[in-house]
Amino acid sequence: MNRKQDQLTTVQAAVFIINYMLGAGILTLPRTTVTATKTPDVWISIILAGLIVMLLGIILVTLCRKFPGKTVFQFTQEITGKWIAFILGSAIILYFLVISAFEIRVLAEVTKLYLLEGTPVWAVVMVFMWIGFYLISGGINSMARLYEVILPITLIIFVLAIFLSSSLFEINNLRPVLGEGIMPVFKGLKSTVLAYTGYEVMFVVMAFMKNPGKGKKAMFWGVFTPMVIYLITLVMVIGSLSIEGMRTRTWPTLDLMRSFEIEGLIFERFESLLLVIWIMQIFSTSTITHYAAALGCSQLFKKKLLPFLIILLPIIYIIAMLPQNVDETFKLGDTVGNVSIYLFGVMPLLLLLLSMIRKKGGKHS
Repeated sequence: MNRKQDQLTTVQAAVFIINYMLGAGILTLPRTTVTATKTPDVWISIILAGLIVMLLGIILVTLCRKFPGKTVFQFTQEITGKWIAFILGSAIILYFLVISAFEIRVLAEVTKLYLLEGTPVWAVVMVFMWIGFYLISGGINSMARLYEVILPITLIIFVLAIFLSSSLFEINNLRPVLGEGIMPVFKGLKSTVLAYTGYEVMFVVMAFMKNPGKGKKAMFWGVFTPMVIYLITLVMVIGSLSIEGMRTRTWPTLDLMRSFEIEGLIFERFESLLLVIWIMQIFSTSTITHYAAALGCSQLFKKKLLPFLIILLPIIYIIAMLPQNVDETFKLGDTVGNVSIYLFGVMPLLLLLLSMIRKKGGKHS
């Protein structure tokens, strides 16, 4: 599997994590976290959740380093035995499939609402799915190179747009700090941890790294970068729209971009620009998970990858079209997010302990 052209640098591995995390969540994160905490202290939840996810990520990387050159679908069999590994592998594949479908559906909903009004959801879904298939059929290196182009553009435009909205920012909307105590911060932890789903891609990416020893470094930057972006987003959106103004908005981040104009610039309104870069981010998440699911099928059944990339297309399409509206789409996202807590929060630690007890895998490579 680790052919020379299929190897990733440490930076590319970090870019995979960042692009995976910065999917649909950034558009809805302010609303979901504020709904959970009901106070302006969600920024503290974001920092705590980021630290928790970094710890979980380090456990995951430590496990992967014991089995260099192998993905979770390959080394689980050595730890647990054939049938348990097959069940766990199938669960991870299903998780990646649903995430891919969820992201592509959110992408279609946002595109239909703001850019292509009146276009049927199925048409947008199908176009992006075929473009995604064209990308992932080129292999993991083609994906990495595209994501390396997308990420800097995203960061530059995002930071520019957010800070241009500073004219609306009102510091009093963030006060008082811990006015209702520490409990609301803990209430917001679950929804904020869900915003960091994406670190689990290292289960697949670590197998392709040129230097797996730098997996922890890739994980750190892969989680730290979204944490900073989430923090800036939350502070600016809460400071500009207030807690009360956010609860009723479906896409508060986009609403912030729509609430100001800068005359005399090339772009006087920024929501379309932000939307374009975020469509690229959601597209990244969808293609990463499609590829990971297909690779899992390929390795579980010991068959070639390409047929599974094609077979999974209609399955992803059907899952993406199951929700009848935006609310049902969000419920699907919440459900799969809850599953991820057990699948990638608990399972890596159990597998790591089991591999130590059964003396499976080498020491850190």
